[in-house]
Amino acid sequence: MSLFADFSSGVNAVRPGRTTMPSVDMAMVIAAGTLVLFGLLMVYSASIALADGPRYESYGRYYFVIRHGLFIAVGVLAALFAFNVPMKVWAKLAVPLFLLCLVLLVVVLVPGIGREVNGARRWLPLGPVNFQPSELMKVAVLLYAADYTVRKQEHMQNFLRGFLPMAVALTAVGMVLLLEPDLGAFMVIVAIAVGILFIGGINGKLFSTLLAILIGSFLVLIWLSPWRRERLFVYLDPWNPENAYGSAYQLSHSLIALGRGEWFGVGLGSSVEKLHYLPEAHTDFIVAVIGEELGFVGVMFLIMLFFFIVWRGFEIGRQAIAMDRIFNGLVAQGVALWFGVQSFINMGVCLGLLPTKGLTLPMVSYGGSGIVMNLVAMALLLRVDYENRNMMRGKRT
Repeated sequence: MSLFADFSSGVNAVRPGRTTMPSVDMAMVIAAGTLVLFGLLMVYSASIALADGPRYESYGRYYFVIRHGLFIAVGVLAALFAFNVPMKVWAKLAVPLFLLCLVLLVVVLVPGIGREVNGARRWLPLGPVNFQPSELMKVAVLLYAADYTVRKQEHMQNFLRGFLPMAVALTAVGMVLLLEPDLGAFMVIVAIAVGILFIGGINGKLFSTLLAILIGSFLVLIWLSPWRRERLFVYLDPWNPENAYGSAYQLSHSLIALGRGEWFGVGLGSSVEKLHYLPEAHTDFIVAVIGEELGFVGVMFLIMLFFFIVWRGFEIGRQAIAMDRIFNGLVAQGVALWFGVQSFINMGVCLGLLPTKGLTLPMVSYGGSGIVMNLVAMALLLRVDYENRNMMRGKRT
């Protein structure tokens, strides 16, 4: 009898432990935190020499890393706010937020309001910082596409009710972004929206038609823009002397940096290419600096962190959909698509697998609006996971 009592008490002692599991996926939090801190370190390494050049001589050696640290702090605060908002509230805000972002994208193009840098008008000046509405649009289209798919679930096989409204919305976003121009952001936004529609069950023929139209449109845009067409051709032959000293200058120096890094790199802080050879070393081409200083091992470490986050994002989304939280599931998988597509494009450009395109590496590259919106997106993903776990515990959220 005492043996049975001991066994019963042992079973009862185990049960409370099941309720003490974390409210969110701590492995995901650690992976995201590692990416952010690793990015801060590499931004410092890649930007410290910029003050030696004439363009940034008045900035100081720690200008970029201090600003990036402040942006991370703002991003963490914004992420905490986003995490504490229930997903049902985000569903209600999806359409108004999308319309607000569309207005902001138009405002950017107004002379005297939008700020122009290197021929592109993508920023709204807000005192000491510049805000990039296209980064907020990535979050907005993520929520809008998920909400749209839930609302139109019965009509996803219909052209007029299921396909056309989203096509019109994406066309409106695309027209405004291409006027800035910001083809890279548009590609990521399209990937998020189309991916969510595909996961949500859009008709196969309609999806194929949409995909064919988008691919055709991108090819036409590239062909009609001489500088985009030039980027495509130089990407195919970056070592041609005319290309290496022209449009392929960034790509050729990125490949040189990666080649110098070999397996284990030349050592943290010892990059040569960041010494005014590789433009945008702390933003678009930060992977090249990582490859040079930390080698193949450092780049693979980065890839594995992104792979884990993308994989967990799809798993969290699958769990939410299995519990009939369709909006939550689509948002989670949309975040995974966003990080997966943007990191693939950024790394592909640095490795010479894709034509040069101005996209930063999520949670790693220097940037204000980008890092803040990346952390907000991560907070949305963790919020979905938090609500999944509460449902499994029998709690309502």
